[in-house]
Amino acid sequence: MTPTERAERFWTAWHTHLPSISAALGDGDLQRVEPLLCELVAGLHPDLHFALERGERAIYAFVVSGQEDPALRPVTDAWKAAAPPDDAIWEFHDSVPPVPDPTGVAVNIGAHRIALADVRVHVQVDGGVVDVAVHHPLLAELAPEAREAMTFLPLDATLGERLAGERLRRVELAEREPENTIGLLELRDLVRGLAE
Repeated sequence: MTPTERAERFWTAWHTHLPSISAALGDGDLQRVEPLLCELVAGLHPDLHFALERGERAIYAFVVSGQEDPALRPVTDAWKAAAPPDDAIWEFHDSVPPVPDPTGVAVNIGAHRIALADVRVHVQVDGGVVDVAVHHPLLAELAPEAREAMTFLPLDATLGERLAGERLRRVELAEREPENTIGLLELRDLVRGLAE
């Protein structure tokens, strides 16, 4: 079955089950339809991930992501191409979108509350791609796996999964703040400028 055929099958099933999905969301009981959503997304491809979130322009956002695996891009492209137009209730994304304002986000990791507003980034532009070193004052206090998460999480929140995957080349952790750093919103402006 081609990606287009799988996408068409997904959207047919989506429209069939939409009343149940909407009722579960209205009741605040997403777990009631989670197995159904897992089955629908796995029918597109077993390696895809999905999230149901608050939308930026609509009430809900349904996100299907291949986590920037190039082999999954034809599947997510076909899924998005066959998607209904966004409306007041639903918007659809084929990669994790950026957070509207990452500087307003705080992440709890272990005993620490990490404010993304305090993240500083050293940037080196090389043609159309960017190498970055990510710093936060609390990074040195985190366990190694938490440090790695805090290196990538602010970048994905700022740029969105697709733009980060396309434009970031080398990403490093900087325990000490490098010279000439910028904030996350400045990074977004810079990278979006390169993409244009």
